[in-house]
Amino acid sequence: MKTAVDINCDMGEAFGRWRIGDASDADLMAEISSANIATGFHAGDPNLIDETVRLACSHGVGIGAHPGYNDLQGFGRRKILGTASELVNDIVYQVGALREFARRHGASLQHVKPHGALYMEMAGNPELARLFVDYMRKTAPNAAIFCMGGSVTDQVAREAGHPVIREFYADRDYDDSGSIVFVRDAGRPDPAAIAKKVLRACTEGRVRTVAGNDIDIAFESICFHSDTLGAHDIVKTMRKALIEAGIRIVPASELIA
Repeated sequence: MKTAVDINCDMGEAFGRWRIGDASDADLMAEISSANIATGFHAGDPNLIDETVRLACSHGVGIGAHPGYNDLQGFGRRKILGTASELVNDIVYQVGALREFARRHGASLQHVKPHGALYMEMAGNPELARLFVDYMRKTAPNAAIFCMGGSVTDQVAREAGHPVIREFYADRDYDDSGSIVFVRDAGRPDPAAIAKKVLRACTEGRVRTVAGNDIDIAFESICFHSDTLGAHDIVKTMRKALIEAGIRIVPASELIA
């Protein structure tokens, strides 16, 4: 039974005047404890990064960089071929941008969470994970890496002694291996069903897979996506269920061992 969890959400995922999803970042920011802020490659632009960082600061939300593949058209959910070194250089570029905006507003970098297809690629790519963790050890040794428990990213970071926050995906399904099942369109999930799933994960450490089996799941942070339809209702319902069960919502920085 967990006594405290982080709730994180991917934020600032727009570009110029173009917006996605049906919930505003301002509404969502009031309900979460950590924000993964898009850094310009899969979504986001300088003005939006600045706006989102300011919003996070005003709500006391932990600030994280959310670097992705250089793929605005595909929203970073398509794999882009490149060497591990090239991909990590893209991450360095994006994290640097977000960190400067955080510094501008008197904040620090709480975490880094790769986005979408890059997150999944790193989860199974030892070379990419090692180069990324080496970068984090040298430049942000106290900033957590957000990843799936048991992934290559998780294993490499722990071996290097780097702080890790494992995620539970509220609005995504799991397969029997413990990996999330990515879909292009998640539709409009039932907030009550998601809250029930999250509460079970927190109290029992178990989740039902798409094959109908129960598997163990270990995590410190609960993730949901701002572009999922009904995101505001999802996080409000989920948060209410957690608080009523006596589970506190805290920034990820408070959960790092």
